[in-house]
Amino acid sequence: TLMPLFVMFCVDKPGALDLRMATREAHLAYMGKQSGVVKVGGPMLDDAGGMAGSMLIVDVADKAAAVALNANDPYTLAGLWERVDIKPFRATVGQI
Repeated sequence: TLMPLFVMFCVDKPGALDLRMATREAHLAYMGKQSGVVKVGGPMLDDAGGMAGSMLIVDVADKAAAVALNANDPYTLAGLWERVDIKPFRATVGQI
């Protein structure tokens, strides 16, 4: 069987846009160094189109590796998230 990917569903704390923006460059630099690991990622938006979280699909060996990737993210280190859900995911439709 194919190894699953992992989805990281990260929700910002309310009112944390300033923290997100102050940390965004470091976050993007960190994710940019994860060559071959991050399959797709970007901000989740609120109903008004403002950034309110992040969603990533990553290709790592296991959930522990996904947790470690998130733990070292500058957004995580800055305390941006209200919550983070990391789940195994198997793509069956579309292409990643």
